[in-house]
Amino acid sequence: MELRQLRQFVALAEEKSFTRAASRCHIVQSALSSSIRLLEEELAAPLFVRTTRRVELTAAGEAFLDSARRALGALEQGATDVADVNAMRRGRLSIGTVQSLPSFVDLPAVLARFHRRHPAVEVRLCQGAAGELNEKVASRQLDLAVLPIEESGEGLQSHIIACEDLVLACTPTHRLAKARSVTLEQLAGEDFVDFETGLGTRALVDRGFAEAGLRRRLAFEVSDLVTLLDLVVHGLGVALLPRDVVRSRRGKLATVNLRGVELCWELVVTHKGAARNGAPVLDAAPAAFLELLIEQAREQGRA
Repeated sequence: MELRQLRQFVALAEEKSFTRAASRCHIVQSALSSSIRLLEEELAAPLFVRTTRRVELTAAGEAFLDSARRALGALEQGATDVADVNAMRRGRLSIGTVQSLPSFVDLPAVLARFHRRHPAVEVRLCQGAAGELNEKVASRQLDLAVLPIEESGEGLQSHIIACEDLVLACTPTHRLAKARSVTLEQLAGEDFVDFETGLGTRALVDRGFAEAGLRRRLAFEVSDLVTLLDLVVHGLGVALLPRDVVRSRRGKLATVNLRGVELCWELVVTHKGAARNGAPVLDAAPAAFLELLIEQAREQGRA
């Protein structure tokens, strides 16, 4: 049984004429007759009583007409629903981010811009560790995830949306605060304040010291950026953080460039790769949000 047969059956039931029904369906009368005959054979019941003047439904035809109309109505509603999702008149967008997302990625501003353009799309935002976010993107529990590039999951597509150099953050009275630049060797003996393993810039800083063959002292390990900055402000240690993050505490923290090493915190937005059947990589709402993220990065000169 095919969709066209249902439409042709309903047309004939309503027009009560093969000529008018065939015209309504834009087919020749013989093709309509053949289609109805095949439908009756499949249902093993006559659906119409044919006379020289009129075409009337049988009892079986009357019963089938209600079902055919409901089926066509459901399919038409389904087509409308698909069109609404593609046009973002409805739909959902699920985004994940690592904790302590830096200030130079203004996610709330992008979310606000997206909501103004597409107010009917339901947006869900969650935070978590990079590994958890990667798993959720891979299983399509999340459409997109924003996280450091070195923690992006294998097999996922990613787009760089920010790249910020790490600098030394210390109090203005620290012995290195007035230096034009410092090396990792000069910092090896300092007490550090850093994120817990798996959060923020921790992996990037650990790798930098490891590749230089150096060890450092971790005095404090925290899970959020505000606490980290407060500890450094109070002179309880130094930290390596993105430049704009340190500048957010201008007057309370000194910013010193690194020398002899490039530590750049690159943030990416990741998503599931293309399907084997050639389906679009992203649905309409995630694709539009990704475009806004990349647009913001270009405006700020960070991608």
